Amino acid sequence: MMACTSSVRREAQETVVQVDSLWRAGEAYTDSAALAKAYETLSSSRYQLLSIFNKQLATDYAHACYHYGKLLRAKENPAAAMECFINATHARTSDYPILGRVYSNMGSICHLANEFSLSYDMYSKSSELFLRNGDSLNYYYALNDMAFELAWQKKKKEAYGMMDIIYKHCKDIYVFAKTIETKAIACKMAEQYDSTLYYTSQSLALGFSSSSILLNRAQAFSLMGMKDSAVHYATLLLSVHADIYDQCNALYILTQEDTTQNISEVRVYAADRADTQKLIEHRRSRCAQAVQLLEQDLLRKPDLTWLYAIIATLVIVGASIGLYVRNKRKQHQLLSQKNNDLEKATSFVQEKYNKLNDRYQTHCKQLEDNIIQKCTLLRNGQNLKTELSWTDYEQMSAIADKHFNLLASKLRRKHSFKEKEVRLCVLTLIGMSRADIADTLPYAVNSVGKLKDETAKKLGTTGKNLHDFLLKMAVEG
Repeated sequence: MMACTSSVRREAQETVVQVDSLWRAGEAYTDSAALAKAYETLSSSRYQLLSIFNKQLATDYAHACYHYGKLLRAKENPAAAMECFINATHARTSDYPILGRVYSNMGSICHLANEFSLSYDMYSKSSELFLRNGDSLNYYYALNDMAFELAWQKKKKEAYGMMDIIYKHCKDIYVFAKTIETKAIACKMAEQYDSTLYYTSQSLALGFSSSSILLNRAQAFSLMGMKDSAVHYATLLLSVHADIYDQCNALYILTQEDTTQNISEVRVYAADRADTQKLIEHRRSRCAQAVQLLEQDLLRKPDLTWLYAIIATLVIVGASIGLYVRNKRKQHQLLSQKNNDLEKATSFVQEKYNKLNDRYQTHCKQLEDNIIQKCTLLRNGQNLKTELSWTDYEQMSAIADKHFNLLASKLRRKHSFKEKEVRLCVLTLIGMSRADIADTLPYAVNSVGKLKDETAKKLGTTGKNLHDFLLKMAVEG
């Protein structure tokens, strides 16, 4: 039975290792049944007790909770996902990166339930963990998430103060773009609609046109009585891949503000909005259930079973050591010497590992900065096609490999991408707008979004996240 139990545990841990490996490579783990089995195995009371003494087992359990929780979120089951994330926070692990992501997911679920204060608390814990791990980029993203929740609570001054911290220390253009979006929302909540238009204009000028930006712009125009502009951006929002919440608000504007449509068109918009509202209420209800689980956990008294187990174990081990010292003193001294030698060797290896890891992280950050800088130069340049030798595919691929750390070769070798897909990925990484991509490929503007989604799907991501995925792929390989 012990051998069988050990085999089951190893199988669960190996599954977690595989999921981690694919996750870091930006690929999806498709065997959801195996992941669920690994999570259930490591959740058993037997292994939870063992994880008190086995840090690796505790860390593997936290990773299983995170990955399975993300899977459940994707399957529209936020309550079960929240339970997984809560279990991860109780895992006795010091893996700060995974815990930071766990709390970030919890904050996201709270936001969808309109629990902005609790969401802020979760993002705050996430930022602390990223900072403790030295992950400055994710730390600044978490700070912006905190400011975002403050904005929704109509605490504009506090939100701006949070973003001032980011501006003093972070130069990442994508973090900067997210703060602009946060400012637009903060101004909208403060009924400063002209400022909302100003910040959304900044986002669009930088090439960022998410559905949230388009919606805030449409709502600002609507609240200022500028119906034609409001209808324009609401219509534009519905033409892109938009969040369901943004779609619902855009449909409301079209229903109320568009005076050019006939009664049948109004009824279609109203019916679409009614359907969307039902989906939103259903999703919000499930998120509210998840928040209740989190609130119950926060109020719950700590489970001291593990502490009693440690005390009992220490008593047993102490008695055993006492007998051993009394009867085998010389052997104990020899064992102590061997342990000291082993600790020194371990310390040396750990120090060497830390140095190599620091060097690797520095290299990746420098490489990422170089790629971002090159993308900015290409995007702002006047002769993009000439600089990339756009008409010569092989030459263009060679230039992309040179500037973007072999990105074209990775796409062709790992994913068997065709010429059109490689070209799209290069333009997406550079940060070109949809219209510029269509003009450069060339390709129909209305078809760029579909091509982008299909290409992103092959990489295991989404069109919205394709740029960040490609940047990570270029940096990490």
